Amino acid sequence: MSVIVRFAPSPTGRIHVGNVRTAIINWLFAKRSNGKFMLRLDDTDRERSTQEFADGIKTDLAWLGLGHDIFARQSDRFGRYDEVAEKFREQGRLYACYETPDELERKRKRQLARGAPPVYDRSGLKLSDEQKRSLEAEGRKPHWRFFLEDKTMSWDDLVRGKQTIEASSLSDPILIRGDGSYLYTLPSVIDDVDFAVTHVIRGEDHVANTGAQIQVFEALGAEPPKFGHHNLLVGASGDRLSKRLGSLSIQGLRESGLDALSVTSFVATIGTSDPVAPFASLEALAENFEFSKLSRAPARFDERELIALNAKCLHERDYVSVQADLAKIDADGGEAFWLAVRGNLEKLKDALAWWQIVQGPVTPKIDDPDFCAKAAELLPDVEWDENTWGTWTSEVKQATGAKGKALFMPLRLALTGLDHGPELRALLPLIGRVKALARLKGQSA
Repeated sequence: MSVIVRFAPSPTGRIHVGNVRTAIINWLFAKRSNGKFMLRLDDTDRERSTQEFADGIKTDLAWLGLGHDIFARQSDRFGRYDEVAEKFREQGRLYACYETPDELERKRKRQLARGAPPVYDRSGLKLSDEQKRSLEAEGRKPHWRFFLEDKTMSWDDLVRGKQTIEASSLSDPILIRGDGSYLYTLPSVIDDVDFAVTHVIRGEDHVANTGAQIQVFEALGAEPPKFGHHNLLVGASGDRLSKRLGSLSIQGLRESGLDALSVTSFVATIGTSDPVAPFASLEALAENFEFSKLSRAPARFDERELIALNAKCLHERDYVSVQADLAKIDADGGEAFWLAVRGNLEKLKDALAWWQIVQGPVTPKIDDPDFCAKAAELLPDVEWDENTWGTWTSEVKQATGAKGKALFMPLRLALTGLDHGPELRALLPLIGRVKALARLKGQSA
């Protein structure tokens, strides 16, 4: 069996780390299984779905490296959904209901007050044709529920193991709203059948939905796919993530300067038995993927940990892998520059500040003009390399008696204008003798 999985976001906002976790898990499983990854835009909500958000989802997934093999959008398939809906009506599996949201809420509260489960009482099935006409004359439009057969639905969940749901514990799900628009369930199941999706992998908040959806698959005469429900991602404080958290959208993380592979490595490994660690490639992540590693507890997303992982990833990257990105931010100072500064970066864009220090102009900080003047006199005239710093500072130490911080900090402040940064052994040859001399004399260079 060829594995086909799908990621099915609604283009009603930008995707964030919470829902992209599902995309990453699906993609890694497909990659490891030599299968196919489908991107399906669930855009049946015509009022809230926009082309801008649809394009944004594609951009975000492409940035993460999650390319798709199959693409579809539900707004192109309404004719197919209408066909199945009519078939279900004829079979008596889809029936009209006329309660308003307020009436349904009052029913639910009465049931809870009696200690009964808040399951729909199927009042719609008891309406006569005359009663339906009377309700429609009042201006009411029916919504349509799917009749669940009274039986047990069970499946062997890829993450959670054996799962069982009794149909009697569920309300007949609404498949079509009063305005004729489709809710998630019917189009999703039809698409899974038509595109031969073999594995539906999603968040554990969909477990209860799966029981009802299995019956919809069966009503279509189709074998249900295998299901897997992974743990959810929560924020550092334990709250569920939301599309409203723009800083945690994939767009926001990208624009903040984070590396795509750092994001995928982090999201793929939090909430698993693996330590959070950088991976060299998506292929390496896929090779490491196992459903058995997923925890049942929520995965906690802490942006500070992501930034720390991003820094660790950068510290291990070679020049070739970052050259193009450095060029985009006008910070391509060559391999020697990259090796000099990478250990001081949290995000790649931080390299620009260090390249500007190398190039100048820098306003030096001179606390001891005499010390810096003496150091300027001792600057070597020979061609500079990584040994120049050690040779020069030894001579300055001998001439001034300064050592330790008293020796190195005045030189760093004069040469970079900062009290921290990359090793000057590597940075000094990049700055060069002309600029170093000027800065030691207190000149902006």
